[in-house]
Amino acid sequence: MAPIDLLQDLQIKKAQPTEKEYFLNDGGGLRLSIKPDGTKSWQFRYTFNKKRRKTTFKSYPMVSLKNARLKRTQFLDLLAQDIDPIEYLKKKREENSIDSSGMFLNVANEWLERESKRTMESTHKNKMRIFNNDIFPFLKNKHMKEIEVSHIVKIIETKQLQAHDVAQRIYNYLDNLFRYAVLKRYCKRNILVDIRKSDIIKPREAKHFAKITDPKVLCELRDSIYLYNGGPSVRNALKFVLHIPLRAENLCNLKWDYINFEERSLTIPRELMKIKNKNLDDYKLPLTDEVIEILEEQKIFTGHQQYVFLGTSNRKPLNNESPNKALQRMGFNDESRGRKIRLHGFRGTFRSMIDTLDEDNLFSFDVKERVLDHHEKNETVRAYNHKADYFNQFKPLLKFWSEYIMKL
Repeated sequence: MAPIDLLQDLQIKKAQPTEKEYFLNDGGGLRLSIKPDGTKSWQFRYTFNKKRRKTTFKSYPMVSLKNARLKRTQFLDLLAQDIDPIEYLKKKREENSIDSSGMFLNVANEWLERESKRTMESTHKNKMRIFNNDIFPFLKNKHMKEIEVSHIVKIIETKQLQAHDVAQRIYNYLDNLFRYAVLKRYCKRNILVDIRKSDIIKPREAKHFAKITDPKVLCELRDSIYLYNGGPSVRNALKFVLHIPLRAENLCNLKWDYINFEERSLTIPRELMKIKNKNLDDYKLPLTDEVIEILEEQKIFTGHQQYVFLGTSNRKPLNNESPNKALQRMGFNDESRGRKIRLHGFRGTFRSMIDTLDEDNLFSFDVKERVLDHHEKNETVRAYNHKADYFNQFKPLLKFWSEYIMKL
């Protein structure tokens, strides 16, 4: 073996730059480079798999002769184990980087940022609220590798006592988050993969949204809405949903751009609907005379803004809960007497009442379903009828419903 430890500190200190770079060898692959600008840096050269490789140990005197030799010894030990020192260190740096990024708070924020591009803004806000209120307080200071099933169970069982639906969402969010963490190598496995959600979350009896199907109560509801003395956006949003049974999310985020007064139509982009299948057309409905009147009245208040129905800030869209609170104040909060309804319940009222009123079978089942943007679950069937144009068939149905509401 070639001799090593050939250099001395004094020799290195006295080494002066020349016009060309030169080297002082210490043996064992270690040498010191002296460049024309006076820079002195350590180099380590070796052969691995019959290929010559070179790396640096930084500069002198930042790295002393003693420390450079220690580094050389470490590299020689790796080579003796048939390990490439350069690749070994590169892998270590990557692992350390991943490990430092693998704190739950960092991973969750990274995943939430990714999710924000795939979900509606309001949905993302709800997701963020759940993380901030119910998840981060328990896990934010833990590394993904440190989290145990018992930690997750505690969070879910605590929330289940307060809000069953939120507890289910927490399970789903964390399951998806751990899958993402495994993909990004922040942890080795999804700790929820061997656990059934039903073993943690007790089943809850399914309950449909409250709806009004008694014509007398429906008449009282209509009068209460039309005479409501609150803000115009809340009043007109409730009047609108009486006639056009949109989902709460679509109703409150309705934009003037979606309204075509000349064509008397409403068109909501498909990506904003619950079913976002790209193969489906945008959701398009005809507007009845009464709905046009409602929109003309609302235009006086918000026609210069982006959204049709505005919240208290006069810039942001109406909050979903504002019409619900108005309905409570009107007294429609007693389910035992058939007098409870919330925004989503108007869809159930429409669907149930239309079936009852359509004694002559004027409207097909498909038309009644499509007007609510309900689609065939079977992908094969959906593929054949997804381009069917129901717009003209919706006209008599919504006219029938709108006239019924006004004649109650």
